[in-house]
Amino acid sequence: MDSKTSFCGALLLLAALLPLSASASSKLYIVYMGEKKHDDPSVVITSHHDILTSVFGSKDEALRSIVYSYKHGFSGFAAMLTKSQAEAIAKFPEVVTVKPNTFHETHTTRSWDFLALEHNQGPQQPGLLKQAKYGEDVIVGVIDSGIWPESQSFDDSGYGPVPARWKGKCQTGQKFNTTSCNRKTIRARWYGRGISAEVLKSDYKSPRDIQGHGTHVASTIAGTEMQGVSYGGLGMGVARGGAPRARFGIYKACWVGAGCPDAAVLAAIDDAIYDGVDVLSLSIAEVGHELPGTLHAVQRGISVVFGGGNDGPVPQTISNAVPWVTTVAASTIDRSFPTLISLGTKKSLQGQSINYNAAMNNSGFQDLVYAGSCDAESLALSNVTGKTVLCYAPAQTATTPPRQALPLAIKSTVEAGAKGLIFAQYTANNLDHLATCKGVMPCALVDFEIAQRILSYWDMTENPVVKVSPAASVVGNGVLSPRVASFSSRGPSMLFPSILKPDIAAPGVSILAADRNSYVFKSGTSMACPHVSAVTALLKSVHPGWSPAMIKSAIVSTASVTDHFGMPIQAEVVPRKLADPFDFGGGHIDPERAVDPGLVYDVDAREYNKFFNCTLGYLDGCESYYLNLNLPSIAVPDLKDKVVLQRTVTNVGPAEATYHLVVEAPAGIDVFVEPSVINFTQSGSKSAKFMVRFTARQRVQGGYTFGSLTWSDGGTRSVRIPIAVRTVIQDFVADTS
Repeated sequence: MDSKTSFCGALLLLAALLPLSASASSKLYIVYMGEKKHDDPSVVITSHHDILTSVFGSKDEALRSIVYSYKHGFSGFAAMLTKSQAEAIAKFPEVVTVKPNTFHETHTTRSWDFLALEHNQGPQQPGLLKQAKYGEDVIVGVIDSGIWPESQSFDDSGYGPVPARWKGKCQTGQKFNTTSCNRKTIRARWYGRGISAEVLKSDYKSPRDIQGHGTHVASTIAGTEMQGVSYGGLGMGVARGGAPRARFGIYKACWVGAGCPDAAVLAAIDDAIYDGVDVLSLSIAEVGHELPGTLHAVQRGISVVFGGGNDGPVPQTISNAVPWVTTVAASTIDRSFPTLISLGTKKSLQGQSINYNAAMNNSGFQDLVYAGSCDAESLALSNVTGKTVLCYAPAQTATTPPRQALPLAIKSTVEAGAKGLIFAQYTANNLDHLATCKGVMPCALVDFEIAQRILSYWDMTENPVVKVSPAASVVGNGVLSPRVASFSSRGPSMLFPSILKPDIAAPGVSILAADRNSYVFKSGTSMACPHVSAVTALLKSVHPGWSPAMIKSAIVSTASVTDHFGMPIQAEVVPRKLADPFDFGGGHIDPERAVDPGLVYDVDAREYNKFFNCTLGYLDGCESYYLNLNLPSIAVPDLKDKVVLQRTVTNVGPAEATYHLVVEAPAGIDVFVEPSVINFTQSGSKSAKFMVRFTARQRVQGGYTFGSLTWSDGGTRSVRIPIAVRTVIQDFVADTS
């Protein structure tokens, strides 16, 4: 090569490496590099700088571009890059993936008693709470919108010194100083880099929680016991977390107006691994998107719990579907808030409400007006000023589910000058949205049948009037529960259909917990997730040697599939149906049974590396690997004739034990298991393998059918895992029913 050619080639290379012009669009990308290659964080950071410098052609430009370096639990960085720069970095051999920054959405006085996790247990009741010493010194990392440190739920009275193993610090900021942390909230950090200045103006530039979501979640996990808590008298009782003596590491990665950016969440996960948390709780979700950093947490013995998302009851909407995390669906509890709706004919109907202000009803009856869907146009045509409005448009629920329609209806009716709202829907899971009516007007929810009766009265009466009374609290067997909430995202996973998700259901509807200096109701898988995080913390306290997979297995395999009457748990869809594994995984969480499951399905966390590599297309034979991953569930999305797979159970109960198998075969499927009896002896192995063969009885392009495998010792231990099987003729199918 002559000198002229070499010079031209060098110029072309230099042009490719130099930063693009200022007009070129840059955005935040996440560069994930997998397991870190060095224990010294400074060496890991230097490797990030080297890659960026080689692409930018300038160390100064490289340093200016970087937003976060992930250096503790794994290696990677977030940087402002153009598309071409991102593509160039993706070609480096040490780089696993390069993806644009994604924004995730954030997804009590009764719920813990409902789960039979009673705080004041007598000496003859050595339940899970006592065995776990109420979560004493277990550290839960909460990645969310921060914390309101003055809440009484975070009082640290009676706490000893912070555990010596803890490396976390208290990061100060706007209205948050070092005294905002204490011996309960032992760490607080915030991640504002990469967030626009406009978004930061609407939030605290500190770990302080302006929106209340993170505070609510944290107090549900480990809030200190508070007597006499209610929402205006509703839900009166003792507010506490499930693991009330556990401690917090708070990581604020979620922002008003920006959600929870990948870059910030990964930085929080990285720091949490370094700090030494025992459990990570993330009430965030984004359908079709997964966070790779969680794998490194699990490989360091940290249990990771996610909310499954609030996009139900539509199938294939479940988020956070990787096999190493616990993914939580939301369910109801045995509490309701009935309210009387009185018509001018002296007839009384029943709705649901969290209206507690009797002063708003001093005027007695108000004029009633019907305004269809209560959009702006309907309200303008109906003259709603000073009246109670009936919003009833069943035909529109197919396109606008109640969880979206209700907040819009409240906003529109208030702006139109209404003085009351009766909103018709097919589910009562949205009571927390009625909090926006507080102090403004009485609001109530009714089903379509009640709404039709109100509409008929309005239609046949010359001067119709109505009165919405304050709600009452009803608790106990008279409330059908638990039920899977209508909003709870459903399986199967669109990304990983061979991994059955969600894993478990837990209370997530009308949960009363801390928000600033008060207590409010919130609903969502965001509220279900901390219930499972707390139980996970308790199990870690009782069984410190158990792996995250063993804890997850104990929770899933001891779950209940029946309500307190012994009837199958139902799922709220349209119409309501019996719940299946795509609604609630193994079932509804049963903490007291989970502490002593008898058998568990364990997984060496290094095995998950194969799963991750399969998702990247790096390995062959992934279908067999997916089927044989030792999970406490089985999903076969493409059964053409027959398939054989294997599971291994580990005995964590009495050394001498015999377990017999009970098979509930999915419809249209023959199931054969060998052996069907497992014996454990004092001198024998603690693990036993068994083989499962599924055979389709007919070749059809079918939908999913469900079943279970249960190992029973004939006494108190019954270890059940769910099964989902779909028969296919062709490889690509669309039916997820």
